[in-house]
Amino acid sequence: MYGERASRLGGAVVWTNSPSGPQGAGRVLPDGCMDLLWNDGRLLVAGPDTTAYVPEGRAGSWAGLRFFPGQAPDFLGVPAHELRDRRVELAELWSPTVVRRLTARVNAADDPASGLEEVVLERAAEVGRPDPVLRQVVDALGAGRPVAATADELGLGARHLHRRSLAAFGYGPKTLARVLRLQRALALARDGVPFAETAARTGYADQAHLARDVRELAGLPLGELLGGR
Repeated sequence: MYGERASRLGGAVVWTNSPSGPQGAGRVLPDGCMDLLWNDGRLLVAGPDTTAYVPEGRAGSWAGLRFFPGQAPDFLGVPAHELRDRRVELAELWSPTVVRRLTARVNAADDPASGLEEVVLERAAEVGRPDPVLRQVVDALGAGRPVAATADELGLGARHLHRRSLAAFGYGPKTLARVLRLQRALALARDGVPFAETAARTGYADQAHLARDVRELAGLPLGELLGGR
């Protein structure tokens, strides 16, 4: 069973998943985010995805804190593009001694999700507030603004925006815009908006364009992804 709630870290989400099937945590779609994960007593990091991630192996209990797009690199001290399409042990990024101490704290918490959140809040207080420009980039592209117009409105050159996007989001602004558009479309479709109208409202050329993008990014046809609608 999956559940989530807003985190005390602005824009972040705390979630838990205890799958009952044999395939672990289930299909994870690209969303521009990165996660700090707890899985059966160990800490991991999920980098930004460019396609759907399907866990392999046995099912297990998961908890995570999903950072708002662009938040995680400052927390981790690692550019996002170095973790693109990867799941790594936190000990690969930080001192194993530090990670053992943090893992023990999370394991000793009343629940792993709350333990993760406490660890993240402490670290976030040390690194300071995120760059507000990154939030503006996400807001603009998430609203469907063209990349070039977003760069101009923020006073950034195209190359500068691309470099900052790689470090903050793991990929360039065009890919980020595509991922965020997919999430907008899926939200409408899940609410029952017809697929053709969903495509028109989210900036796709037509329903066929939406269907191609969903298949490429999510790995399934749109109807199957939404449970047969």
